[in-house]
Amino acid sequence: MSDYELVPEPPDVDSYVKLRAAAGLSKRSRRAAEVGLAGTWFGVHVVHRDRVVAMGRVIGDGGSFFQVVDVAVAPDFQGKGLGKQVMGALMDRLREKAPSTAQVTLLADGTAGRLYEKFGFRSTAPGSIGMLLQL
Repeated sequence: MSDYELVPEPPDVDSYVKLRAAAGLSKRSRRAAEVGLAGTWFGVHVVHRDRVVAMGRVIGDGGSFFQVVDVAVAPDFQGKGLGKQVMGALMDRLREKAPSTAQVTLLADGTAGRLYEKFGFRSTAPGSIGMLLQL
């Protein structure tokens, strides 16, 4: 993967908005992206020939609760292990910096749960269910 560079910070706003749309995630306005990216606890992105092709972030309170968000890979770069590389970097940072009592959550769309299971995530149902309010 010498043509790929893992950068230990969130992508720039334009790349973030573009990659979310390309990867089929819900769209975000430029303003929402600016505010949201500024609140990142830790983020990474992968660059291939000056193009952001993958990303992921962790948000949270820094002590008790964290959420993995924005894990996305451009469609023409899927299947190359980039999602696994992004998740690996996020999990390494969580294990290194987050308290051992912290709770880490995420929402898995489609078949993405298979990737997250490789990092120890499990469904919480039926004990609890995820709930969402989309404004």
